[in-house]
Amino acid sequence: MEGKANGPTGGRTGRVIDGPTNPMVTPLLNDLYQFTMAYAYWKAGKHEERAVFDLYFRKNPFGGEYTIFAGLEECIRLIANFKFTEDEISFVRDSLPGSCEDGFFNYLRGIDCSDVEVYAISEGSVVFPKVPLLRVEGPVAVVQLLETPFVNLINYASLVSTNAARHRFVAGKSKMLLEFGLRRAQGPDGGIGASKYCYMGGFDATSNVAAGRLFGIPLRGTHSHAFVSSFMSPDEIVEKSLKSSDGLHTCEDFVGLVQTWLNKIQWSSSFSGIFGETNQSELAAFTSYALAFPKSFLALVDTYDVSTL
Repeated sequence: MEGKANGPTGGRTGRVIDGPTNPMVTPLLNDLYQFTMAYAYWKAGKHEERAVFDLYFRKNPFGGEYTIFAGLEECIRLIANFKFTEDEISFVRDSLPGSCEDGFFNYLRGIDCSDVEVYAISEGSVVFPKVPLLRVEGPVAVVQLLETPFVNLINYASLVSTNAARHRFVAGKSKMLLEFGLRRAQGPDGGIGASKYCYMGGFDATSNVAAGRLFGIPLRGTHSHAFVSSFMSPDEIVEKSLKSSDGLHTCEDFVGLVQTWLNKIQWSSSFSGIFGETNQSELAAFTSYALAFPKSFLALVDTYDVSTL
């Protein structure tokens, strides 16, 4: 494990550390009982006492034998920028019992993580139950306020990375794995996080454009059912020419060439009539998409017959 210097300027390095990827990750991304405990520490005069917290998990997800540790970077971003705004302090004041003294809220104004030390296993490592992934040392009230956001930032990230790693193990190294989960994810941050941590777990690319911009993940994509169902027949395709990959030759009637190859396949005994009832509107959509993206064609093949997948 390696200690990390904290604070917006990265301690001795002088490097500015950006805040968490999600702007909702603030000191208020917390459980109320963390604030009530922080007040009780302060009231008892214990808030500056040194404390050590270990973050670990009890069992592997998916009934597996290992977990991929993820989420550390976001934790570092949080502690490097951990500071309460006046609006946040006002909300905490309104949320706690009216008997809480003003001195505590003055104390919150001065809180940062400059006296907090973090020791952690490298993000992306294979880890196991009951082994500390991350150790946090610092004033007890401050590290208590880090518990909930750290668990939140690490649990989901590690879950997704582990699932992705299991997919990669089953698929093998030769297969390309693409993450297309944004439309089904648990909200915007669930989608962004899943894209990031699937990539960490071994996927090759994502369809999520925002994640591609934020994290430099390669982007890949195909078309949807809407594109396929927008075509009725190959007669709708007006521009039919297609240049070869080297640009030296041109197929003047790519649509006709597709039909020629379809006829050959239909008559081939090797396929035993599998393509005998090819949907012409679907074929038109695929042909049109190939004309638009001749070097990166990828077809969605289950619009009319879900048994193909």
